[in-house]
Amino acid sequence: MKTALIVGTVVVAVVTTVISTGAVSQVVQQEQAQEARAAGLGTCNAALGPSSTGPAGSGAADAANLTDDQRGIVAMIITIGKQRELGSRAWQIAIQAGMTESGLRSLNFGDRDSLGIFQMRPSMGWGTPEQVTNPTYAINKFYDVLLNVPNWDSQRPGESAQDVERSAFPDRYHRWESMAAHLIGELAHIENFTGCGTGFGNLLPAPTVAAGTAIQFALGQQGKPYQWGAATNQQNSYDCSSLMVQSYRSGGISLPRTSREQYWAGALLPVEQAQPGDLLFWAYDESNPRTIHHVAMYLGDGKIVEAQQNGVPVHIRPLSWTEGELMNQAVRPGV
Repeated sequence: MKTALIVGTVVVAVVTTVISTGAVSQVVQQEQAQEARAAGLGTCNAALGPSSTGPAGSGAADAANLTDDQRGIVAMIITIGKQRELGSRAWQIAIQAGMTESGLRSLNFGDRDSLGIFQMRPSMGWGTPEQVTNPTYAINKFYDVLLNVPNWDSQRPGESAQDVERSAFPDRYHRWESMAAHLIGELAHIENFTGCGTGFGNLLPAPTVAAGTAIQFALGQQGKPYQWGAATNQQNSYDCSSLMVQSYRSGGISLPRTSREQYWAGALLPVEQAQPGDLLFWAYDESNPRTIHHVAMYLGDGKIVEAQQNGVPVHIRPLSWTEGELMNQAVRPGV
């Protein structure tokens, strides 16, 4: 897609300016929205997770392990989604659900009477055994149920997959987020299929040049896998604090290795006053910094970038100032 490539080049060219001054942020947003409209895919929502095909070693590596039959199921999910005039977010949800439930195979067995790609149960009204093991029927039925899920297209794909499947293990659908993104880019021949570019949204300019550089680095790691204790001298995977170490290292500021140590590595300010690039912390006891267990970078516009947990790649997500375990203080590194 020449349009996608041209727009992508423009976005990369203005990233530094957006972060340092904020002067052209509106131009970037307009270009991203134009790209999405050109692909017929609606508007960008950068809070929904990886929006590109991802780097080698994450989604691409998982996709490379699929058989021709599995890829054929993915192609059917995309084709039927297009026929129903559903956007790529619906395709991604179905791919993640199918990979989680059956490994993208139309199985004639499963837990109790679960069958087919999405392990639908005839006894629960999903259809007859013959129907739910028919890929065309199963995919259409999945989409039928998905469209009745409130806000299915304004939350992470794995969450919407869970709303359809109602699994006892709700977090497992996130495992295939990057792979689904990669497959859509590859099989549907759509680059940057959600139109989110690098996912800047309505971000404010960073308060310092170092913070702007750190944000640029962190956003460039989206889609890379989580690894607890990841080394800080490689960029193949991250845990929460190693992502902060490397991001601020790119801006010339050294941070200590762990999230608990990073809490003391800059100026403290009320969390609601956080600016782009500031670090936010989560603790088991919000009044005790010694119980901190997670750190993320604030991006502005109510969003953070983080390396969250096993099975979930580096991503952007929306932040609630009242969410559990969020510390009352943010930290501005190097100040």
